[in-house]
Amino acid sequence: MKEQNLVVERIFNADRKLVWQAITEKDLMKQWYFDLKEFNAVVGFKFEFMGGEPNGKQWKHLCEITEVIPESKLTYSWKYEGYSGISYVTFELFDEEENTRLKLTHSGINTFPADIPELAIHNFEQGWKHIINISLKEFLEKQ
Repeated sequence: MKEQNLVVERIFNADRKLVWQAITEKDLMKQWYFDLKEFNAVVGFKFEFMGGEPNGKQWKHLCEITEVIPESKLTYSWKYEGYSGISYVTFELFDEEENTRLKLTHSGINTFPADIPELAIHNFEQGWKHIINISLKEFLEKQ
């Protein structure tokens, strides 16, 4: 099984602290990401949320924080209730002069069942590009 890593990078006109807060504070996350009941950027913290196409199947996401380097790196596992496979989402932040470069890597997508079209890599690619390049960008520009 070939490893498939999805990488999305974007430079934001925002300082690193604000971008970090946007990806780690529950009240900010719900404005651009998902509305999580709880979220703590602490290794071992588990969280879940529902997601999917607005009028389509909803998937229960089960996640656990695996790595935290404040204002630099956040990684969590990502799997689906009732399905095999586990992937990892990593957000990395880098200074770019007065701006912040965010690099999102979603690895292990190939571990999900290949016979479920919704779990194909191109769907993750579309989703993450929208989340990072539109939702997060618009959120940060309002701050």
